[in-house]
Amino acid sequence: MPADKTANIFVLGLDEQNLDTLNRLPERERYAFHGLLTIPELQQGEIPIVELLTKAEQSLDEFDGTVDAVVGYWDFPVSTMLPLLCRSRGLPSASLEAVLKCEHKYWSRLEQRKVITEHPAFAVIDPDDDDPKPPADLRYPIWLKPVKSFSSELAFKVHDDAEFAEAMRQLEDGIGRVGDPFQFILDQADLPDEVAQVGARAVLAEESMSGVQAAVEGYARNGDVVVYGALDSVNFPDTDSFLRHQYPSQLPERAVDRMADVAKRVIEHIGLDNLVFSVEFFVDPETDDVWLLEINPRHSQSHAELFAHVDGVANHELMVLLGLGEEPRLPDGGGRYAVAAKWFHRHFDGDAIVRRTPTRDEIDRIDRELDGVEVEIVVDEGDQLSTLEGQDSYSCELAQFIIGGDSVDNMTAKYRAAVDALHFELEPVRD
Repeated sequence: MPADKTANIFVLGLDEQNLDTLNRLPERERYAFHGLLTIPELQQGEIPIVELLTKAEQSLDEFDGTVDAVVGYWDFPVSTMLPLLCRSRGLPSASLEAVLKCEHKYWSRLEQRKVITEHPAFAVIDPDDDDPKPPADLRYPIWLKPVKSFSSELAFKVHDDAEFAEAMRQLEDGIGRVGDPFQFILDQADLPDEVAQVGARAVLAEESMSGVQAAVEGYARNGDVVVYGALDSVNFPDTDSFLRHQYPSQLPERAVDRMADVAKRVIEHIGLDNLVFSVEFFVDPETDDVWLLEINPRHSQSHAELFAHVDGVANHELMVLLGLGEEPRLPDGGGRYAVAAKWFHRHFDGDAIVRRTPTRDEIDRIDRELDGVEVEIVVDEGDQLSTLEGQDSYSCELAQFIIGGDSVDNMTAKYRAAVDALHFELEPVRD
């Protein structure tokens, strides 16, 4: 693209926070960012995938100017809409089939086992069976997940037949919200028979993996796969709910190298190209052995400010450059902090109604008194926690923090001070 031309970049689900991050990218004067569909349209309630694609295509067609890139950083439906929207305009993107080999959890496992052994034992279950049974060759504890879901929604760790039956009941009731529109996307692709027969309303069962969670982020362009960063995901003690995602990883270099090697082999095999990606793992901290959890055909917008804090440039830049068909530039340092993390403040004690959220004064006080802490309250007064979408199966987010620090201990102290400064009132809902 000519250096003197402003590139019109359409971002699916562009929100104010990420627009602010995009506006701080290097060479910002080259870009004009345009929102394409809203977050409520894309993420709330039922997902009218046909209407969303039609509306997006119409907006692009009616734009008075060139459409130079269509990009996004959200999970489904954004991740699977992108290859369709780009394909119709000849814009750089991965193929729909390559994206679906990451998005469809069962298809992804089938592809992974062709080139790696670092994955759990798995099987597929039809939740619409009259009496679904746990796979005979899997041992408890087992994770049950829709073959397509996001944000740990409808993911259950079960330890016996009773928990299995209850989880399958909830999966049967809720799997259609994402499964039905995901089936439409599957119908646009060339599928192998074993995936076409399973479809989008199936449940993936796999043996539980142990260790600590971590991830690598990277990109693929013209067949070359590059891993540019590793992060840790740390749970609240004795739970499966995230406390924080931190960058850079604090794991030994050998473990990070193993994650990068496995990720490269799988991404190359799948044929993902012209796209950023994130691959999540479990890592044994004693042996540095790794097991692949899942592949995301997108980078994580949750990590954007973490890269900006540490490297000086948000990972959004790689998404933008690839969307324009340009060679990505890896950051060479220059961030303000040695480590940064996205932290979560959660409620674990059952359903509740939010009667009070922190005031503007409480939030402003954190901004004044705690260096490198950004606060986002994610619930509103009157919300009933059990009705909020995008939560995991065991807790509910009340607030999120982006925190930069000199060390993990320094960040932890800031997190505890921030939580103490925020006052929530929750009224329990009893059965």
